[in-house]
Amino acid sequence: MTWSKIKQTVFKPVAFIRSFGSKSNLRRGVFTAIGFLLVLIVIIGLYWSSEPRPFPVAEITADKLALSGSEYVVGSASTAALIQAAETLLRKPGGYLSNDMMPPGVYLDNIPNWEFGVLVQVRDLSRAFREGFSRSQSQSVEDEDLIISEPNFHFDNNSWIFPTSESEYSEAIDHLHSYLGRIADPQNTSAQFYARADNLTAWLLDVESRLGSLSQRLSASVSQQRFNTDTGSGQVAQQSTPTQSEVTVKTPWLQIDDVFYEARGATWALAHFLRAVEIDFEQVLTDKNATASLSQIVRDLESSQGTVFFPIILNGSGFGIFANHSLTMASYISRANAAIIDLRNLLEQG
Repeated sequence: MTWSKIKQTVFKPVAFIRSFGSKSNLRRGVFTAIGFLLVLIVIIGLYWSSEPRPFPVAEITADKLALSGSEYVVGSASTAALIQAAETLLRKPGGYLSNDMMPPGVYLDNIPNWEFGVLVQVRDLSRAFREGFSRSQSQSVEDEDLIISEPNFHFDNNSWIFPTSESEYSEAIDHLHSYLGRIADPQNTSAQFYARADNLTAWLLDVESRLGSLSQRLSASVSQQRFNTDTGSGQVAQQSTPTQSEVTVKTPWLQIDDVFYEARGATWALAHFLRAVEIDFEQVLTDKNATASLSQIVRDLESSQGTVFFPIILNGSGFGIFANHSLTMASYISRANAAIIDLRNLLEQG
């Protein structure tokens, strides 16, 4: 047997074994890397799913005014709270997630719903700024910065390209910063904030409507038979499409946690906005003897931000073994909403 044949006989199987082993190691390495990547994505997703902490309105107001070397004026707290809430949407862990197209953001739904709850309150307050707080009367001219910021906040919250939601909201925030600097400038009389009872009442009417809707959607986590009271406010009231006298109301099972986190976001933002109202409308509230009422509303809204210790949103029956997180949230919101109705009545009194 020649030496070449000996090499083919002896070393060829060895080379095959080595080749098989190297491929096996490669597969093992690929699977290990994929597993590590999946674990990393899950960990990042859990971190991004943490809700932002509350911020101190008075301190945030002072910080934002310090950037322009200004001192507090009426309207500074409400403007600063609106800016900070909007900035939180963009700067919290993971940034703005509602329009994410890549993992882990694409499979997260709790925080995007939280973002939408905050965004709705930001939109409502920015509209109140443009239509009421910044204007002395209905025939007055709208503020040049608020004309831009208010519609920008109403831009599609799911747009991820050309333009992105973040770019539109960032531009709105920039114009709010400009508005804050202008109202705090004693030499600039073109920008104003009017802390009047009628302006505050108009915004609270929107808040009342939002909270009423959230309360109903949260309560519908448990199937209920309800009488149709849609036209019960007047004897001659009519509606476009006839409906049954009794209706079954039930939030779909897959949407229960979505509604819950939307409500969490709305109450988080609203608690800060009302804290700012306590500062800017102090004289109005004192004159109407409404300070205590507003403080209780804020306390109920802040109580709704308690830590959820269970990893999922439970949906037990009202008096069953398991808790129902939606009904608990609805309770806080209903109490706050009832107090807002009372507060609005106080403000409307002469």
